[in-house]
Amino acid sequence: MEQDIAAQVVGLGGSSDFTLWSLFMRADFVVKFVIILLIVSSIFSWALIFDKFKLFKNINKSTEDFEKKFWKAKSAESFNNSLPSNTNDPATLIFKAAMTELIKTKRQSSVIQSARVQRILEIATDTELKKVEKNFTYLATIGSTAPFIGLFGTVWGIMNSFQSIAISRNTSLAIVAPGIAEALFATALGLLAAIPAVVAYNKFNSDSRRYFSKIENFSKRFLSII
Repeated sequence: MEQDIAAQVVGLGGSSDFTLWSLFMRADFVVKFVIILLIVSSIFSWALIFDKFKLFKNINKSTEDFEKKFWKAKSAESFNNSLPSNTNDPATLIFKAAMTELIKTKRQSSVIQSARVQRILEIATDTELKKVEKNFTYLATIGSTAPFIGLFGTVWGIMNSFQSIAISRNTSLAIVAPGIAEALFATALGLLAAIPAVVAYNKFNSDSRRYFSKIENFSKRFLSII
C-alpha cells in the first residue's frame, strides 16, 4: 500500500510523461487547486488587460475629437447642445456636468458661479477617474499574490514528494524528478499570471495619470473662459 502511494506521488512505475496535462493529473489535490486558481486568475487578468487596453484607446481618441470640436465651436452652450446624450467619453460627461451647473447658476455672481462650476468639475472628474480605474486593484492583487500562491503549491508538492521518497526509500533522480516537476509547475503558473498583471497595472496607471492630466488642463482652460 505504501509503495502504491509513493508511486502515485513521485511518478514510479515508469511514468516519464512530462506534458502539462500529465503533470496536472499526477499532482496532489492541493496542488491541483492552486493550479486551477492560478489559471482562472490569469484568464481574468488577460480579460481585464484587453478591456482596459480597448478602453484607453477609445477614450483617448474620443477626447481628442471632443477637444478639437470644442475649440472650434462658436460658444460653449451651442457646443453642449450638439453633444450626444448617450456617450461614455469622460471628457464629454465632465463638460456636460459643468455646463449643467453653469446654466443653473447663470443669474448668480461670476465668483459664485465659477466656484460652483469648479466644484462640479472636480466631482465629475473624480467620478470618471473611478470608472476608468475600476478593477485596477484586481490586476495589482493578482500581480502581487500569484507568485506566492504558486510558491505555496510548489512547497506543498515538494513536501509530498519527499514524504513519498522516504516511504519508497529510493532517492534516484528518476524517482524524484516527476514529483519536483509537478511542484515547480505551480510556481511557473504563478509567474505566468503575475508578470503580465504587474506590467499591465503599471502601464494603465501611467495611462490614467496622463489622460486625467489632460482632462485637468482642459478644465482649467474652460474655467478661465467662463
